[in-house]
Amino acid sequence: MSFFPGNDPNPRDIAAIDAIELMAVPNSKDIGGFEVRRALPSARRRMVGPFIFFDRMGPAVLRDGVAMDVRPHPHIGLSTVTYLFDGQIRHRDSLGTEMVIVPGDVNLMTAGRGIVHSERTPEEMRASAMGMHGLQTWLALPERLEETDPAFAHTTAADLPELEGEGAHARVVMGSFYGATSPVRQYHDTLYVDLRLEAGAAVTIPADAEERALYTLEGEITVSGDTFPPDRLLVLRPGDVIDVRSAGGARFMLFGGASMGSRRYIWWNFVSSSRERIEQAKEEWKTGRFDIVPGDEEEFIPLPEA
Repeated sequence: MSFFPGNDPNPRDIAAIDAIELMAVPNSKDIGGFEVRRALPSARRRMVGPFIFFDRMGPAVLRDGVAMDVRPHPHIGLSTVTYLFDGQIRHRDSLGTEMVIVPGDVNLMTAGRGIVHSERTPEEMRASAMGMHGLQTWLALPERLEETDPAFAHTTAADLPELEGEGAHARVVMGSFYGATSPVRQYHDTLYVDLRLEAGAAVTIPADAEERALYTLEGEITVSGDTFPPDRLLVLRPGDVIDVRSAGGARFMLFGGASMGSRRYIWWNFVSSSRERIEQAKEEWKTGRFDIVPGDEEEFIPLPEA
């Protein structure tokens, strides 16, 4: 699941303008001092490439003795991608994985036919205040891989390629950008890039990916003469090379990839091309047929009533 529950984006979308096919303002929800913003899925846009879920958590500060505790919960039919800007999270899963993710690293957890995991503040970090800020996205799997064996892979920030030039900086989280290719595994053509612009700088977004979107994080960006503040989802027109500028400096994510080519259903933490498979997963979790998480066996999140 996402770090915390959040509402779907509201329908305050504007008509397409020039290079922008759709602009959406994510709904936000405050949960215990955390602000969570959900950009995908929305009523107007369900997916961008394989991305079917896009959550921004924070930025926030965990006070002394306050922790993030997302209890064990299941997934099917997707890969989760966790990418932090600040803070630390201990991941445990039913494969026996235990990994602390720190800013700039990538956790790729592939659920396939089914996995259970938890996300918690590391025990050794709970005695002092800690910042928390990051993104969690879900990538739908191709139909032929929806029932693949579950897997987990961790990639350190040092292993992600970075590009620099004329006031622009890019870290390639997944896929390829200007000839630099991330080592993070792809199950479907995927693009995910962390971009920063200094004041007055610009970057050209090539039209290589079939579907592309931007999510603004810090500062303002200008696209085709229109300026956008932080926390805006901008779905770009396919096939167009697009220039992104920033007068005062900005940070944003570029993401997308090839269209999945078939419909995906999403319910709670389950994604599938089959409604029947989701119903099966619901029954399996309700009746305790998923695996447990070693080291985190005492708690779990029950199946929602609705």
